[in-house]
Amino acid sequence: MDNILDTAKTWLTDFFDPAVKKEIEHLIANDQEELNDRFYKNMEFGTGGMRGVMGVGTNRINKYTLGKSTQGLSNYLNKVYTGEEIKVVIAFDCRNNSDTLARTVAEVFSANGIKVFLFSELRTTPELSFAVRYLDCHAGIVLTASHNPPEYNGYKVYWTDGGQIVPPQDGEIIAEINALGFEDIKFTANNALIQVIDKEVDDAFIQQSVQAGSFNADGKDDFKIVFTSLHGTSITAIPEVLKQGGYDNVTIIEEQAKPDGNFPTVKSPNPEESEALSMAVKKAEEIGADMVVGTDPDSDRLGIAVRNLEGEMEIVNGNQAMVLMTKFLLEKRKEKGFKGNEFIATTIVSTPMMEAMAKAYGVEFKTSLTGFKWIGKMIKDFPESDFIGGGEESFGYMVGDFVRDKDAVTSTLLACEIASQAKANGSSFYKDLIQCYVDYGFYKEHLVSITKKGISGAEEIKQMLKDFKENPVESVAGSKVKWIEDYNTSIAKNVLTGEEKAIDIPKSNVLIYETEDGTRIAARPSGTEPKVKFYISTNTKLEKTEDYKKVSAELDQKIKNILSELNLG
Repeated sequence: MDNILDTAKTWLTDFFDPAVKKEIEHLIANDQEELNDRFYKNMEFGTGGMRGVMGVGTNRINKYTLGKSTQGLSNYLNKVYTGEEIKVVIAFDCRNNSDTLARTVAEVFSANGIKVFLFSELRTTPELSFAVRYLDCHAGIVLTASHNPPEYNGYKVYWTDGGQIVPPQDGEIIAEINALGFEDIKFTANNALIQVIDKEVDDAFIQQSVQAGSFNADGKDDFKIVFTSLHGTSITAIPEVLKQGGYDNVTIIEEQAKPDGNFPTVKSPNPEESEALSMAVKKAEEIGADMVVGTDPDSDRLGIAVRNLEGEMEIVNGNQAMVLMTKFLLEKRKEKGFKGNEFIATTIVSTPMMEAMAKAYGVEFKTSLTGFKWIGKMIKDFPESDFIGGGEESFGYMVGDFVRDKDAVTSTLLACEIASQAKANGSSFYKDLIQCYVDYGFYKEHLVSITKKGISGAEEIKQMLKDFKENPVESVAGSKVKWIEDYNTSIAKNVLTGEEKAIDIPKSNVLIYETEDGTRIAARPSGTEPKVKFYISTNTKLEKTEDYKKVSAELDQKIKNILSELNLG
């Protein structure tokens, strides 16, 4: 604890603002526990950037921790691109302090001789990804904590291709940052190097989104949409994209349309959680809408609700939305004629149904670690291949490659095209999804997310994953475990035959059990929150759509049994 006190005292020099010093003096005198939490470690610049609680201290998001990361990134850019005019673009979301923190980041870049394009107001993460290439920048930054609670903020870094940073850049940038002290940050701006941007980039992004997400669907006049931006950035893009896409019958939830970092109408601004969409679903029931779409604060994730077989609004999960979007894109591409270089992609904890569908269409299937930066990297690593679309179970999807991150803006338009066309054909989004289960196998997934906060929580998460690995599961729901995939060692072992295979994916703290009947159980810590996540995937055959409810109930029961077996219920 003496070390923590010593670290805190280094923030009492004249380099730090008087208000910062005053707060630290107060903590030293009155609140040892809070002081410990703020200074027991440095806020880590992880493999894509930083995310954490805002406040004073080394383990918080503030002008100094972000300033240090920006200084390290500036040093790296100046080292790698010697002699070039280096350019970066910066966007920020609706979160408290995002605008002022974005300005600080812009000032540090400019103080290091780097040209900065700074959005005038909040913008979506997909627009930032697009802007990197549109403005021919070397890097991009977005100030966001995505769907985390209001006390969080963060900083995501994008590279020249518009995708998030990946190896080797991430490690090299982290080394630059770790070599610095806070006093090394250059805060004195060169305002001549900071250019404010908005309409020109907005127009280009919206035009590209409409182009990528439009498929001349029928029935638009008769298709009713309820949209909520959940107090976030998508209000700057989605209403216009829907309008240009031909959808005039759009009801916006006005109570949630105003950007607000406190997210006053929801417990969590996360469209993965049904509560976040409850206001929009209620409105859809009132006005007889066909579809609800809600997006997270930085508009990279989307939640969708559609009418089920009983005509009631039901939220579809990320795996279901991804499957139907991919199926639709594959079908449209098939109509044009496959060239043989197409691929679709998802992550190792998402539904295996994506691979079954790729096989059925004869296109390549690629899988990656969790996180869209890895899908972006595939596009960069295989320039001769043609990326059709792909997603992950956590409600993210990417249509084509004009954006290199998950993109709720274009995906919202795509979802409306699918549902509008289905309705015009006498079907529905939901019925088309059930048809996919008949065609490719009925896969059903379930996520268990366990939160453990603070210093002790981090240790508990570590121990849970260690126990999961050191006490191997031998069977799940009566089916023997066949494969154990350990992404820490990059080895997949067939425990029944002893056969071993190398896993050609970067190392990560993920363990997956797969049984003889194809049931999969994956465990991994969250990369952005104090959580450990368990992903369960089951599957069976669905002979005909009429059997959907019965077979769905059987899979639900199987998942319930698995949760009980693994003490996750």
